[in-house]
Amino acid sequence: MLRKVRAFYNPWFIVPFLLWMMAGAILLIIYDRDILFRTVNLHHTSFLDSAMLFLTNFGDAVGIVPILLLLLVFQSCRNWWYILAAIICNGVPALLVQVLKWIFDAPRPFQYYKADANWIHFNPAWGDHLYDHSFPSGHSAGVFSICCFLSMILPKGWGIAGIGLFIFGTLVAYSRMYLAAHFYLDIYVGSILGTVTTIFCFALMRHWSKRSFQITARTQERHHPPLT
Repeated sequence: MLRKVRAFYNPWFIVPFLLWMMAGAILLIIYDRDILFRTVNLHHTSFLDSAMLFLTNFGDAVGIVPILLLLLVFQSCRNWWYILAAIICNGVPALLVQVLKWIFDAPRPFQYYKADANWIHFNPAWGDHLYDHSFPSGHSAGVFSICCFLSMILPKGWGIAGIGLFIFGTLVAYSRMYLAAHFYLDIYVGSILGTVTTIFCFALMRHWSKRSFQITARTQERHHPPLT
């Protein structure tokens, strides 16, 4: 597995992500949270109601864990390196987001608008209203974390699929505003935390795996010197 690991980033995922960061920053500067939320939440259809409810699950453990387990069908993933990388690269961002949620304890749309929240598009089939711990978005961090992770372990020649993974991540993040669970700032910061933390953890795992391989190789040479 070590020799199959490429650079710790996939440009096909990172470049669109950087553009997303710049565009998102501009939107936050130009528009306030109310306009951004209304623009997404109030443009709805019956098809999107179902599609967004389905997509949003991929930002939670319900959607993330099965995907990581499904990859074990591939022989290149049936090793301790992949298992540890999958746990660390997806678990650390999730823990970080939960800590920040409790620190900021920001109100979600229904809590923020309170009595004036009747205009918010919400389908009872989506479940109960959410009120607290809005910032940052855990689902957005989760989906960008796994999408970034998958983009970095794609087989050689499949790197371009990183674009598709990025688009998928933005759709899941979009669903959180559509379903009235978050504001734009929440999903924007969540996506950044998920991606940056995952890249950092992956880089550390890659460095550790190289160092571990070198130590193992030196140990083997010490006990079994090469024939001359």
